[in-house]
Amino acid sequence: MPEDLQTMGPVDYLCLEFPAGSLNGSAMPLLLDLVDRRIIRVLDILFVRSGADGSVFTMDGGELDANGLGAFHGAASGMLGGDDLRDIGRVLSPGASAMVLVYENLWAAPLTVQLRRNGAHVVAGGRIPVQDLLAALDATEPAVTSQGG
Repeated sequence: MPEDLQTMGPVDYLCLEFPAGSLNGSAMPLLLDLVDRRIIRVLDILFVRSGADGSVFTMDGGELDANGLGAFHGAASGMLGGDDLRDIGRVLSPGASAMVLVYENLWAAPLTVQLRRNGAHVVAGGRIPVQDLLAALDATEPAVTSQGG
């Protein structure tokens, strides 16, 4: 295994859908802050839009500028390709836009490197949607009963 792969943290991806007309760059300074603070390293980022027929197109520089995302023009590494676009097309609503982000969790790299040296390896993983977590927490709260008096 190449040395740089042995020292990498876990890699995740996100595909965030924006309903038609709602994509803008207002959250992007927060993403850039995570990069600047070396919490994550962006391995690839892609902005796409879905056609009415489910086809998916990557956004060009003009579209990125128009949506306040000009800072990301040319930021794609090419890691995401044709098969990924087809997969994205299957989950996006017609007319929606999406940001697809592949990132390394730099914060976890020292821990995961040591765990790998100790012989550990990932056998399962996943992400719990916030809505599911909140629902599970709500289900564990004791029912509030009123005391008659």
